[in-house]
Amino acid sequence: ARPGGVFPFFSHAAVLFASSALLQACFEARQWKLLNEHVILISKRRAQLKQAVAATVKEAIGYIDSTPDEDTKIELIKTLTSVTEGKIYLELERARLTRKLAAILEARGKIDEAAEALQEVAVETFGAMAKTEKIAFILEQVRLCLKKKDFIRAFILVKKVTPRAFSEKRLVSDGKQDGEKKEMAMDGTTAAPPDEGIPSLEELKLVYYEHLIAYYTHTNDALEICRCYQNIYDTPSIKGDTSKWTEVLKKVCWYVVLAPSGPMQSSILHMVHGDENLAKLPLYERLLRIFVKNDIVQWTDVQDQFGVEMMEQDSIFLGKVAENRDTFKLRVVDHNILVISNYYSQITLPRLADILKIDVEEAEKYLSDLVLKKTVKAKINRPQGIINFGAKPKPEEVLSQWSGNIGKLLELLEKSCHKIHKEAQQHKVLVPSMRQ
Repeated sequence: ARPGGVFPFFSHAAVLFASSALLQACFEARQWKLLNEHVILISKRRAQLKQAVAATVKEAIGYIDSTPDEDTKIELIKTLTSVTEGKIYLELERARLTRKLAAILEARGKIDEAAEALQEVAVETFGAMAKTEKIAFILEQVRLCLKKKDFIRAFILVKKVTPRAFSEKRLVSDGKQDGEKKEMAMDGTTAAPPDEGIPSLEELKLVYYEHLIAYYTHTNDALEICRCYQNIYDTPSIKGDTSKWTEVLKKVCWYVVLAPSGPMQSSILHMVHGDENLAKLPLYERLLRIFVKNDIVQWTDVQDQFGVEMMEQDSIFLGKVAENRDTFKLRVVDHNILVISNYYSQITLPRLADILKIDVEEAEKYLSDLVLKKTVKAKINRPQGIINFGAKPKPEEVLSQWSGNIGKLLELLEKSCHKIHKEAQQHKVLVPSMRQ
């Protein structure tokens, strides 16, 4: 009798061989339409083996670069994409095919179609795909969204990648002695090697923060831009090249100065000011020293010192972000108001304007903006033109302070009475309160 496992083995092998031979014949005859038809026919055959469908798709993918024209290539890619749809064992091939299709559509100027095609593939759920390839795919989705000015969707997509993803890759041994370790997939198995042309994890990190910078530039969030440049600055490939880290550190300095005052801004400001590389940039060291110290500085002096350097920073102070020059002046005035609030509890509005070297109306406006942002606690008496710095105490605080003062008063009174009685006994003086 024939063993039960022999016939199925040869049956599987025969199916795989026949599928491959059929596609090979169509390819050699350059019958691309017939090739597409047979790919669909093989995939839709009743009770078809998964191995046969997978082998057919992989065989056809190898013919994509040999197509005679772009239209034929698109037709073959769309055929393979339709075949791989809904098949978990072909999710990796589907993602790579979609990326090739998006690249062709983008080259033709169809940005919206390319972005829509990429967004249909949720690679973050693919278990067999390598982490680097997965991140590269998501960042490509973000890039196309930014290119078509869809900033909200770009931000949603870029948040699928966390900064922790750029740490060292999880590796698993291939089982051989002294064998090379490969990347581990989400399901614990060995991940498929990344496709050709996929950047390294460090390069992807730089691309990731460049996309975030593009988004935060659109939203005009200087503090987040500063944090992005900080992460770029901490990248080994940037820190190892003087020409690269110099430019990045300059941008970190400018954006931390342009950011509104706050706890995080102050923390970053002092951390950057303590960087040892900042000593190699004396001009920027002076720039940060202005905001670190509690000294009043005049805007005209600042403009004279850093005006030329501002002109050289085209990406920050020229073009679409030219309003950053006014923002820089605003930050200098804000710094001066914060310094004044530390030294004065009460000041007149004309005196404040005189110190800041601006008009009374401007001084009132700048101060009001800081009060609304809760950066400074102050109250303006406009009829009298008097500014009172400091928050109005709450009833609980007033009551607690009054209770504390009463307690101190009673303690002082008790000590005084004790000393009076002590002196009276020593000198044998009869105090009226001691009389019977």
